[in-house]
Parts: sequence; structure tokens; C-alpha cells
Amino acid sequence: PEPIEINEDTDISTLSAAQVYELNQNLLNETADVNRPLIDQILPISELRKEYERGSTTFVKQIDWLEAQGYQAIRRARGDGDCFYRSLSFAYVERLLKSPDPASAVSNALNVLSTTPAMLENVGFQKLVFEDFYEIFEGLLKNISIPHTPDAPTEEGGGVAGTGGMEEAILLSAFQNAEISNSIVMYMRLLTSAQIRIDPDTYQPFLFHPELGEPMSVREFCENFVEATGKEADHVQMTALSRALHVDIDVAYLDGRSGGGEEGHVEFVKFQQDQSDQQVGGGDGGPICLLYRPGHYDILVK
Repeated sequence: PEPIEINEDTDISTLSAAQVYELNQNLLNETADVNRPLIDQILPISELRKEYERGSTTFVKQIDWLEAQGYQAIRRARGDGDCFYRSLSFAYVERLLKSPDPASAVSNALNVLSTTPAMLENVGFQKLVFEDFYEIFEGLLKNISIPHTPDAPTEEGGGVAGTGGMEEAILLSAFQNAEISNSIVMYMRLLTSAQIRIDPDTYQPFLFHPELGEPMSVREFCENFVEATGKEADHVQMTALSRALHVDIDVAYLDGRSGGGEEGHVEFVKFQQDQSDQQVGGGDGGPICLLYRPGHYDILVK
């Protein structure tokens, strides 16, 4: 599409998907901070609104609609192509931390997680490739509910001695640590790939090159667009990881395209675990909510 000037009078519905993507990428580039943490502090959703006030009113109306539905804040992830996996991982662990019964929630999550190394090995990943990533994620989950004494060593992954378990500030610090955070992202990518590889008949009809639109084999798709860092996730990856972690995910699409007959309406796309997995893993407590802007994911908070 030819370049187009975007201003407050532009009707976003007249733009192609590529133009909306470019518009949002330009905005993300303008507001990006090279020193932004991998996962940031919670911010009022009004801060996001300010970023769009100079552009099209369509995005502003969608943000207002979200706020009217009770979504009051966002937690940003760095826009590095890993933002879906990082946002989901943080929100997943944070929900366990805030569960009414953290010990039970963590136990269920660890039961699910303990089955995943075998799944990775079954599809051909060598243990040497993923065991360090797995141990960091496992250690982080264990630190949620394991009491620590002042002199006791902590599990790797962000625990703190002298507390009754993990605190929210410690969780945030862990995800802002590049080694811990990127290890968890990498395990999420490998887990997503394994879920696709172990059930190829389910995913094969939907595997297309994101730029060329050409069909891809399961192996080609996973190697190039799942396992590779910095590659954005789309519906296939989100569906697979939802099923692998046994957790429901709701993604709010802030894309300037209101529907539903209501001004500013934001579509939520739901990615659901298999019904047989309900209440087995980390799926207690309702879906994890993410906010999608073309090319980027953050955590959406009520």
C-alpha cells in the first residue's frame, strides 16, 4: 500500500492490515525506551491513551471502551518479538502468586510442568538443550509457596531468603533479569513447538509463512517461527501454548477496528485449553488477559 498520512480524522477502517501494523509500529518506535525493562511496573491504562491522543481517535475510543469494561491498567513488555511469551509467562506466575491458595495452585502447575520434559524429548529435543531453562522456570514456581528461613538457600529463579515465599516485587525483579526472563521465554517457545509437533494434524492446516502466505511443514514452521527468538506469536502459537500449560488466554485486539455494534468495541479472541485439561493445571482463576496491538503484546489488568 502507498504511504498514507494518518491524523485524527483518518478512518482506521479504511486502512489495510499492513497499514494499521505500520501505524502501530511507528507509534511503538516513537514511545519505545531502549532501557525499558523486559517486564515493567503496572501503569494506568490512561498512560496508554495518552500515546494515541495525537493520532486516530479510533484507538482512543477503544481504550476508553476497555476502561469502561473494568480494565484499568496495563503491564508493558519490551517490544523485542518475545513479548507474547514473556507477558504470558509473567501473568501466569503472578496469578499463581495471587491465588487464594498459592500452595495448591503451584502444586497443580508443577504437576503439569513436570510432564513437559518428556513431551519435549518425545518430539526430538535433547535434554541438554532445555534442562537449564526448565529448572529456572520450575524453581521460580517453587519459590512462590516455599517458606524460607534467613539462612536457607533459595531455589534458582528469584526466591528470597527471610520471607514466607515470593513477593510480587521479587517476581518482577526475576522477570527483569535477562538470564531468568529469557530462559523462561525460551522454555515457553520450546514447549509451544513441542505441542505443535506432537499433534501435527491439528495445526498443519493453519501453518503458513507469515510474510509470504505459503504453506509450511510443521518442522519448518516450528524452527523458523516458534523456536527462533524474536519471532512474534500468532493464533497457532497461542493456541498451542494455552493447551500445553492448561490455561485459558483472552487477547484483546486493540487494532482500530471496532465491531459488535458498539463505539470503540474491542474484540477478545479466546484461546482455550482442552476441556479434558480443565482444573488440572494452571487454569484456575479464569483466563489470562493480554492486550494486542499490531506487532506487540502487553498484559491487560482489571
